[in-house]
Amino acid sequence: MSKKVCVYWPGDARQKPNELALPNIEAATQQLERALKKLGKEPYRVPGFLSKPHEAIEKLGPVDDPIVGVFVHWVYGPHTTEGVVGKDNPLLLASNFSGQWPGLVGLLNTGACLETVRRKHSRIWTDAPDFSADPLFMARLDEWCSSGAIRYESDVLAHHAPISTDATARARRVAAAIRRRRPLILMLGDTSMGMINGYFGPRLLAPHGFSEHKIDQAWIIDRGLRISQQRIDDAYAFVRDRGVTFHHGEPGVEDFTEQSTKEQLRDYLAVLDMVGEFGADCIGWQYQLGLIPLRPPSDLAEGLFNSACRPESSGDTIACATEADQGNVVPMEMLKRLLKDKGLHQAVMFHDVRWGALHEGRFLWVLLNSGSCGAYAFNHDPSTLRGAHSYRQPALYFPTPGGTFAGESLPGEITWARAYLKDDVLWMDVGRGEVVKLPPATRDAWWEGTTRQWPFMAADLRVDRDTLMAHYLSNHVAVAYGDVFGEMVALSQELGFRVRILGNVG
Repeated sequence: MSKKVCVYWPGDARQKPNELALPNIEAATQQLERALKKLGKEPYRVPGFLSKPHEAIEKLGPVDDPIVGVFVHWVYGPHTTEGVVGKDNPLLLASNFSGQWPGLVGLLNTGACLETVRRKHSRIWTDAPDFSADPLFMARLDEWCSSGAIRYESDVLAHHAPISTDATARARRVAAAIRRRRPLILMLGDTSMGMINGYFGPRLLAPHGFSEHKIDQAWIIDRGLRISQQRIDDAYAFVRDRGVTFHHGEPGVEDFTEQSTKEQLRDYLAVLDMVGEFGADCIGWQYQLGLIPLRPPSDLAEGLFNSACRPESSGDTIACATEADQGNVVPMEMLKRLLKDKGLHQAVMFHDVRWGALHEGRFLWVLLNSGSCGAYAFNHDPSTLRGAHSYRQPALYFPTPGGTFAGESLPGEITWARAYLKDDVLWMDVGRGEVVKLPPATRDAWWEGTTRQWPFMAADLRVDRDTLMAHYLSNHVAVAYGDVFGEMVALSQELGFRVRILGNVG
C-alpha cells in the first residue's frame, strides 16, 4: 500500500455543527496522524470539511492514495460516498467513539451508505485519549496500512435461530395479512441528512410486500392552513390532560411557548388527515430538512403517532419513522403486527445507536433519537402520556421553536430489528435485548453527555461494541418491548428478507 495516506473531514451540511466540532476533530486527527506516522505512513490532509456532495466529488475523486475519514460528529453519507464511489483505493472510516457528538452515528450511517453503492471500506474506533496507546486500535490500523482492509470476527454472526411452532404460525398469519392487503408507507419527503441507505423504493419494497406513496412536505404547510383552531385547541387539551409535561418558557428557551406546541399539533393533525386520505398504514417523515425555517420540528407529532394515546386516536399506533427511513419503518410495521397478534402492546420505538459503555460488567448502548419514540417506553401504560416531556429542540439546529417527545425508557425485555441493503438485496437484522434502569447518577451522566432533550434508552442489545461497530449497517434501530424475536425471524424469512442475527440471542 502507498506510503502516503489522505486524511479528510466529512462534515454536516450545516456550517455551525462543523464549527462546534472543530476542536474535537482537530484533536482526533492529530491522534490519528501520530498513529499513522508510528506505522511508517505519511498522512496529509484534504483542507476543510466536506459539507456538500460536490465537495466530496471534487476533493476525494482525484485521490488515488489510501483515504481515512475522521468521524467525531454527525455527518452526511454523501459527503464521503460521492467522492469515492467507483474507485477501489483503500478507504477507512475512523471514530473517536465519544457520546458528546454523534460521530460514531455518522460513521455507521456512512458505512451503510457505502454498502448501498457497493463501495468497500473498513472501520476503526477507539475511546482512548491517546489512540496509539490502544493496542487493538493500533493492530487494526497496522492491518489496514499493510493490506488495505481490516478483517473482523464473524463467528458472532448467524443467519438463523430456532423458532417455535407457535412463532412460526404467528409469523405466517401476519405474512398472510400483509399479502392480502399490502402495507402502504406514506413518505413525507425523502430520506434526510444524507441517509441514502434508508431509502429502498418500490423496486426493492414490492417483493417483500410493502408499497410506498410519496408526498412533498410542502403539503404539510398547505393542509395545515385548513386545520381548524378548535381541533388544535382540543389536541392541546388532550396531550396536557393525558400527562405530557411541557417545558415552555424556561430560562434560555423563552421562545418555546404554548403556541409552539400548538403549531406542532397543527402539523400532526395535517399528517393524520393525509394518513386517512391515502389509507396509509405507516409513515416515513423527512423530519427537519426543507421545512426547518418554516415549521417547528416534527418530534412531538412523531412521538404521538407512535403512541396509542394521542389526539383523535383510533386506539392504535401509527408506526412513524423519522428521517423517512424505510430501513426502520418496515421492521416497525412488522414488529407492530407481530406484537398485536401475540396480545402485546404494539408500540415500536425508533432510535439512533448513539453511544455505549460498560456498566456493572455489561456493555449497554445509549439509544437516543429526537423524533420517533412513543410514550409507552416511558410509562408502559397505553392509556396515558405520563412520563413524556417536551423540551425545546436546540435553537442551534431548529430556528423555529418546537418541542421534543422525551423521557426515560423503562426496563424490560425487547426485540430489535433493522432492514438494510447489501449487495442489492434487502436484509433484516434481528436481535433480543433488555432495557436497563441505570442508577440516577450514571443515567444523568450518560444523558447529559449526549443530548438531554431527547428520549433516552439504555439497552443491552446482546451485541458488544466491536461487533456492532464492525458489522452493523445503519445508525438506526427499531425497538419493541416484549419477546417476538422468533416471530420476527420467521416473518422476515416468510417475506423474503435475508436474515442476520448479531450477538447472543439465547
